[in-house]
Amino acid sequence: MRVLDDILASKRREVEALRRETWPAPSRPAADVAKLLARPAQRALRLVAEVKRRSPSAGPLSTVLSPAARALAYTAHGASMVSVLCDAPFFDGGWTHLAEARAAFDAEGVTAPLLAKDFVIDEVQIARARAAGADAVLLIARIVTADRLRELAAHARGAGLEPLLEVVDEKELDAALAADARVVGVNARDLDSLVMDAERAARVVAAIPEGVVAVHLSGVRSADDVRKIAAGRADAALIGEVLMRANDPAPLLDELIRASGRSRCSAGSPAPGG
Repeated sequence: MRVLDDILASKRREVEALRRETWPAPSRPAADVAKLLARPAQRALRLVAEVKRRSPSAGPLSTVLSPAARALAYTAHGASMVSVLCDAPFFDGGWTHLAEARAAFDAEGVTAPLLAKDFVIDEVQIARARAAGADAVLLIARIVTADRLRELAAHARGAGLEPLLEVVDEKELDAALAADARVVGVNARDLDSLVMDAERAARVVAAIPEGVVAVHLSGVRSADDVRKIAAGRADAALIGEVLMRANDPAPLLDELIRASGRSRCSAGSPAPGG
């Protein structure tokens, strides 16, 4: 609980600083993230690869590749979306990392969307994400009230961003659905305790209604993990620390992409490969 409290205290200070800044208007429309992540029947699980140089649970991670180079490597090897950590004090990220990834994507003609991953408590962070080139922004149900989550989600959509609403349990899922979420991520790691619970995450993912994109967040470390998730309800899974431990993420991402090809269950049984 202490780590999350410290992060949110830092965010409140950051919000005050952001309110004194100005940024250029975004030069491009955001991608339709919900459409790009939705997983048709008999098709492979989408993988979201993350740029994250540090975390409170994992400590320092690889910095051999620049954020832009790593984001390009991810998409070159099959990632459907790239998540970029924008928090500096706790994750060694930054809005500049997101902007650098956007500039690299635009220069190379990469169409994969970018997710701004931060602890969003205020509309100014959404504006900052849009200005830096995000297509989607993470909104964490755990850190705001249900009413505030709804307000932030509406503001993100009004700014042209897809809100990806992160939940941990069924109560938070209800709040996300009440906020008209089109994309819901279920974190296998509890933000208060940092404890992983894959069974809880699988249960909550299974409860996400059809028509809402379901994303499994955290705890994916191997091809076996990807295969298990691919056999269930999820449309996509986020791969973070295991890729960030590799100076060259390509071989592992190739392996995970191959594992993602199993189709989801139908009537309790695995469907033929797709």
